[in-house]
Amino acid sequence: MRNNLFASEGLLVLVGILAFGPVRARAQDVPAAQLDSLRAEIEVLTARLDSLANAMGPGQAEPQVRDREEEATDALARLRAAARAAAGDAAADTTARAQGTQEFVGRARSLQALNPEITFTGDVYASIETENPGEDNFFPRAFELSLASALDPYTRAKITMTTWDPSGTIDVFPDPAGVYERADAIFVVEEAYLEWVNLPGGIGIKAGRIFQQFGQFNRWHVHALPFTSRALPNLTFLGQEPLAQDGLSVHWLLPTSGTGAYETTVEVTTRRNEKLWGESRGISFLGHFNAFWELSASTDLDLGISAVRGNRLANGLASRSALYSANASFYWAPPARSLYRSLTLRAGVMRLDPEEVTGVVGPQAALGVWTLAEFKFARQWIGGGRYDWVENPMNPSETAWIASPSLTYWQSEYVRVRAEYDILKNPGKTTGQFTLRITFAMGPHRHETY
Repeated sequence: MRNNLFASEGLLVLVGILAFGPVRARAQDVPAAQLDSLRAEIEVLTARLDSLANAMGPGQAEPQVRDREEEATDALARLRAAARAAAGDAAADTTARAQGTQEFVGRARSLQALNPEITFTGDVYASIETENPGEDNFFPRAFELSLASALDPYTRAKITMTTWDPSGTIDVFPDPAGVYERADAIFVVEEAYLEWVNLPGGIGIKAGRIFQQFGQFNRWHVHALPFTSRALPNLTFLGQEPLAQDGLSVHWLLPTSGTGAYETTVEVTTRRNEKLWGESRGISFLGHFNAFWELSASTDLDLGISAVRGNRLANGLASRSALYSANASFYWAPPARSLYRSLTLRAGVMRLDPEEVTGVVGPQAALGVWTLAEFKFARQWIGGGRYDWVENPMNPSETAWIASPSLTYWQSEYVRVRAEYDILKNPGKTTGQFTLRITFAMGPHRHETY
């Protein structure tokens, strides 16, 4: 019936166009009889339209048209009210609430944006050692909580706290007495510093407690290491922990126009590493220089040198001590197959150069070498191996070496499973240790490697 109504309305309009227009334009040319005929036809059509409207029931045809007009008017009113509300018009908010059409929009700054990025990282071991097969078979190696926040466009803050279980660590030159003691887990604040970035001239500054820019792996946290432990020279000259001290670090990316990138770092810190400085708590100085070249679209080369110097205090006597490092890394990955094929080769040499004090038993000059290789043969699989060699600074006639094959499965970028077998040869014995290592990260930020 609605269609009939619309058809009648259209017919009425058509008749008006065909009849009234020409009649008004040329009324003087139309005979009176023809005008009377047109008026009669219009009256008939009007009667039919009234009849259709009555058939739909009283108040039905006209309300439909009125409803469509009111609906369009209401929609326009709602759009205008929403626009005024977005602009903060309080009167518009009141009107919108009265009409029941207000949509809640929070105007206050979101507190979530002020929260730091929070990441929790776990490093869990299952281990069997040939000398003590029933000891330290399962243990949580490290649980790390990392907080990072951009305070403003120029300043960032980072804090890293770790529970560290030294069980299962490699004792390169064990106590001659052969006493085995299980060490208790400890909680430490590994890093906590402010970092100023985007400074003029390519300068970056850190202030606080930092993993220092020494060698290639000192800045890496334990869960990011490519093997279960740090290299033998690190373990021998610095201990189980990296060189982490309190002070100031200034980094400069040199402005160069040619191929390659060059950077240098100078750090002034207090001495906190007992293996290197003994009881001294004075100032130490570190310098680091690194050069990077992109040899081709698929190959990169990285070279670096580092030196840290300070005074060592032992038995009440102070003496100079220094540690030097040189390292190189080569990376190959074909651009079209980098997800499935890559090769990384790394090597370095470290030398401990302490000042010998007459009549005092202390560390002597010693040398250490480390090497490793990693080959990605599938998207989620990496085969690796390392070989390290080091002299005993307390007795340079003694040496130790380690050889370690490994197989790593990256389930995802947040879950890694690694199987590794370490063969350690130190004075008087050779030991083996198989380790199954599971590393996971929760949160938006996996701690970066450097």
